[in-house]
Amino acid sequence: MRVMRFPGILLLLLGTTVAALPQTNAPEVRKMALIDCVEVALGHNFDVQIKRYNPELAGYTLSANYGDYEPVFNLSGGHDYSRSPGGYDEQGRPFTGTEADNNKLALGFSGLLPWGLNYSVGSSFQDTYGTRPDVVLATRTSFQDFSGNVGFMQLRQPLLKNFWIDSTRLQILLDKKNLKITEEDLRNQLMTTITAVEQAYYEVIFAQENVKVQQSALELAERLLAENRKRVELGALAPLDEKQAESQVASSRADLLAAQGTRDTQQRVLKNLLSDDYGKWQDVSIEPGERLIAVPETFDLQESWRRGLTLRPDVQQQKLNLEKQGYIVRYQKNQLLPQLDLVGTAGYRASSPNMPDSLAQFRSRDNPFWSGGAQLTFPIGNTGARNTYKVSKATREQLVLQLKQLEQTVMITIENAIAVTRTSFQRVDATREARLYAEAALEAEQKKLENGKSTSFFVLQLQRDLTAARSAEIRALADYNEALAQLSLQEGSTLDRRHITLHAR
Repeated sequence: MRVMRFPGILLLLLGTTVAALPQTNAPEVRKMALIDCVEVALGHNFDVQIKRYNPELAGYTLSANYGDYEPVFNLSGGHDYSRSPGGYDEQGRPFTGTEADNNKLALGFSGLLPWGLNYSVGSSFQDTYGTRPDVVLATRTSFQDFSGNVGFMQLRQPLLKNFWIDSTRLQILLDKKNLKITEEDLRNQLMTTITAVEQAYYEVIFAQENVKVQQSALELAERLLAENRKRVELGALAPLDEKQAESQVASSRADLLAAQGTRDTQQRVLKNLLSDDYGKWQDVSIEPGERLIAVPETFDLQESWRRGLTLRPDVQQQKLNLEKQGYIVRYQKNQLLPQLDLVGTAGYRASSPNMPDSLAQFRSRDNPFWSGGAQLTFPIGNTGARNTYKVSKATREQLVLQLKQLEQTVMITIENAIAVTRTSFQRVDATREARLYAEAALEAEQKKLENGKSTSFFVLQLQRDLTAARSAEIRALADYNEALAQLSLQEGSTLDRRHITLHAR
């Protein structure tokens, strides 16, 4: 008796353990509305996080260009030594060589102003001392000279070429547009991600509802199989009908497994869009907090076109590229002009055997100097500049055509999206009616089978039709909601529809 009881207890324990395993490993069910999924995705989606850096990088690049206008401090110093050999003068008298040491110091600022003026302001000093020949005494005498320039200024102002625009100002203008382009690119990524989340969310709902449809189909098939087995045992039904019902049960079970696999796949698709750490979501099952419903919408093609041509990021980016090319044309046209620059220098000099006297000359401004003039440079033929200008103009004309082509494509895409959305809404009513008819037809055929006026073949066929009709109905509901999301994407109104404001990183 004890030997018999031990296996029984063991089987009971095993059964209890197996039953407890699904509870231990059961995934966490997290109920989320669509707006919850959108908010999580905007904070954790990898594509969004990566794109958020682009405006920041473009801002740094733009700020770096303004560094060209920052003054540059220059400081240099050094020491020179030289010695020259002696010789004989014209009368044949010998003289000694020269030996000199020279200490030099220079400091100042240089830079560029926004209207193209190049400037350099500074001071330089030299202290030279040593020995040199004295022809009369035929010997070497010592000397010292302290000299320099104070307030020395050099200016160069373009008057034609590089006056209205130069390479620095061009790059700043281009980078300002590049910053806006990256912001539009981020808007596009946000809209694309939101639309992908919406579609994935509706696909999860469809997949879960489709699992329920397939479960109902399996229950119907199993119920019919049970009834057919009773009728076969009573001799009221042929064995073939039982085999047909068994085949339908197996087929329905396979369909249910496929639907469950699709549901799990769609869960992973949605979680990938929401997550930057998939490990935290692996054991989470998202339970949509919304149902598939078809809210009727009115469509205004002209208004949709207006939104698309003013809101879509790709259209705005193309317009910004056209504006950038306009700046390039302006710059290249300016490069056709001669290089005519005003140049000037000014300052004060001093020179004395000792430093105090030189400093006194600087303070009294005894030795001013200045110069002014103009410099003209113009390449003969100017072939390079003329052809570069032609290239920039042709590129601008090409961009104009590309913008028109894009606008036409947008209009057609929006019109197609509206047509798809309208058709999807009509499919919702049609599939609902088809499902109701299929339910009624199956109910009537089942009663005929109970009364012996039909066969299992027709009941099974109507069961399959009902399953297909139920699946088609929820498919139409999902398609309609996804079509609305896609239409908003094509119009560029996704962020407005979700009341989301763009904040670059």
